[in-house]
Amino acid sequence: MSSASSQTFPWRTEQEANGEAETNAELYEHFASLVASLPSSKGMLNPVYRHDQGWHAPMDMMVGAMVADACFTARPSDIIVATLPKSGTTWIKSLLYATVHREEHPVDDADGHPFNSVGPHECIKFLEYQIYSGGKIPDLDKLPDPRLFATHVPFVALPRTIMTASCKIVYVCRDPKDTVISWWHFINKFRARAGMDPLSAESAAELFCDGMSGFGPYWDHVLGYWRAYLAHPEQVLFFRYEEMQRDPAAHVRRLAEFVGLPFGAGREEDAVVDAIVSLCSFKHMSGLKATKGGMTDTSSGALENNSFFRRGMVGDWANHLTPETARRIDGITKAKFKGSGLSV
Repeated sequence: MSSASSQTFPWRTEQEANGEAETNAELYEHFASLVASLPSSKGMLNPVYRHDQGWHAPMDMMVGAMVADACFTARPSDIIVATLPKSGTTWIKSLLYATVHREEHPVDDADGHPFNSVGPHECIKFLEYQIYSGGKIPDLDKLPDPRLFATHVPFVALPRTIMTASCKIVYVCRDPKDTVISWWHFINKFRARAGMDPLSAESAAELFCDGMSGFGPYWDHVLGYWRAYLAHPEQVLFFRYEEMQRDPAAHVRRLAEFVGLPFGAGREEDAVVDAIVSLCSFKHMSGLKATKGGMTDTSSGALENNSFFRRGMVGDWANHLTPETARRIDGITKAKFKGSGLSV
């Protein structure tokens, strides 16, 4: 793959393009055995294992996180998107990719933009279940700067070189009640595919409150990145999904400033910001061919891109959770976040 091709398709390494990605089955088997020895509990879809650091994940994702920690070497120029599942991940990936690559992929060239060919999860891949999956140990050294990656792991479980290299981390959190409802909708698609009965919203919320959701407990995850933001605001950017919904253009400007690619003043730059917001909107992205018919390869198998798109309405939890369950989640949130300066 030429350097020009790498610039156009930064989500593919040269090894992947040539079908020559290095593998290390022994390393994966080592971590799989380690995860299998950990305490496990019923999850919303598959069993979840409890890491010694206190977070939960299915087998393949925890193994991928461990391999990433062992093998990933960060650069200072790297940018990492960090979220819990169903917290606006697809949206923030779209906004970041479009912002960072606005020179080589102008947003006013909508027909020629990479989003027409591949989904956001192929443009910015997850370390733990796309890059480090299936026994692969890819060579990421030839990817052009800035390299963009994503993760769902808690702050304590980030590959250690991310903090030592002082690369940028962009974190998005969402109201826990809407987070669990979005996760519930997502999981039930895969339960149906597997011939399993649907999970009720109340059952999903109970597992969520007990920390048995992917990469949970929710509160520990959010607090970990919040405290990192307070300690290292030059390295960690902290967004709230609800605030992004209210003023996406302001958040695109903050994002660009944070990653060192700020927008200038004036109508022309304002127009580019607005074009990025429009390009990455649910209305536009959900109508693309790559969304409707494309696939994203993960350690859980190939997933339809359209499964990642659901209009994330703020407050939708009220249509699905009982008042008692909502009060329980709010009570946990208040107790966990007390004294942190954080509210969601």
